[in-house]
Amino acid sequence: MNDISLATHLSPLTAKEDTICALATAPGGALGIIRISGPEAFSAVSSICLVNCGSVAANTIHYTHIINSEGETIDDVMVSIFRAPHSYTAEDSVEISCHGSHYILNKVLDLLVQNGCRMACPGEFTMRAYLNGKMDLSQAEAVADLIASTNRATHQMAMSQLKGHFSSELKKLRDQLLQLTSLLELELDFSDHEDLEFADRSELLTLASRINARILQLANSFETSQALRYGIPVAIIGKTNVGKSTLLNRLLGDDRAIVSDIHGTTRDTIEDTIEINGIQFRFIDTAGLRQTSDEIEKIGIERTLQKIKDARVVIWMLDAPPSDEECDEMLNMIKGKERIIVHNKADLVDMNTFNPYIVPLLMMSAKKGIGIDRLKEHIYEAAQRLGLSGNEIIVTNARHYDALLRSHESIVRVIDGLHNNLSGDLLSEDLRITLDTLAEITGGQITPQDTLNNIFSHFCVGK
Repeated sequence: MNDISLATHLSPLTAKEDTICALATAPGGALGIIRISGPEAFSAVSSICLVNCGSVAANTIHYTHIINSEGETIDDVMVSIFRAPHSYTAEDSVEISCHGSHYILNKVLDLLVQNGCRMACPGEFTMRAYLNGKMDLSQAEAVADLIASTNRATHQMAMSQLKGHFSSELKKLRDQLLQLTSLLELELDFSDHEDLEFADRSELLTLASRINARILQLANSFETSQALRYGIPVAIIGKTNVGKSTLLNRLLGDDRAIVSDIHGTTRDTIEDTIEINGIQFRFIDTAGLRQTSDEIEKIGIERTLQKIKDARVVIWMLDAPPSDEECDEMLNMIKGKERIIVHNKADLVDMNTFNPYIVPLLMMSAKKGIGIDRLKEHIYEAAQRLGLSGNEIIVTNARHYDALLRSHESIVRVIDGLHNNLSGDLLSEDLRITLDTLAEITGGQITPQDTLNNIFSHFCVGK
């Protein structure tokens, strides 16, 4: 009963003829929900309880008992009825709310299998929703992202995709590509009439360039999604003994990094994550920047320089006004980054001695916890300025990213062809490739079964 490998070999048409069942909630809770979907869903459930599911109204809930073949009561349950096409899968569906006992849930599933159901595969309910037109492929994949979301930003990204915002953007691109294709086909159809011109080549070039720019913008957002999913990298940098490790410990609320008055204590990068206003940040405590003859410390400093390159936000910690030379060197090192300059041990310095270009944004004491909340606000604001809030249309899926890159390559060939005045028939082929590649994302064309199996096999059973 629990062998689910069979469904990876089923064709969509064969699978749709089956009635499937699965536990839709995590085991171990007070309650468990069993989901049933397919042509025999009502009859299968009716055969094990005291409700005739086929004769009751849709979208209703009924209190009843699950009864085995000997007439014994297995559990008192609530049965929810959903009629096609108004269900998650667009099929007749039932959800049985049981007590969460492992024994009870398995007995109910056993009874359903005995009465014509089979156990569902991972993602099979959502695959049916896709095959039955309830959602496109990108929305179906968003279901898995929604389940896996761990903070507000990743939740917003998944919800945006599930609501079809990304799909709508792809539809706009498709419409523009079809417009471009139509104009080129008209050019081909009337190529013998030199006096007729349906589209100026410069207008076609402008339209193709606009399409390419949006495809690239969407593709580039994939890096943003990875930062939001795994934590926006924030490097804490500065000279030795300015309080970088103390700040990391204060931000994390834990003694994650060793703190010492000895210069060069931190010889490697230390990383950990915290959430600020629903966005996950990955803080990196780095080795202090200074000239040293210690070979191990040199390796730590080299790693610091690499982490600065990888970081999206840099916190530059000071405990004294830097020299003009130090300013130039550091500002050049963190060029293009969102930088937050903070002064630690603020009671020990005269602010009037600071270079006006690097006056600290924040005076704080990492040791005493003064200014930490304000620093978190600045970090969150830096993420907002970088567009790392999760509110925009962001590509979250590596499959989508790959398709966008391939679409970019084919539309670039169209742009090059327009520049070189290639004939419309040659341009049309690359336009078709662009359209087909974008269609792979939503499943707008026939999607190979192995692709569907790969996508949905990573879902939970019951989804």
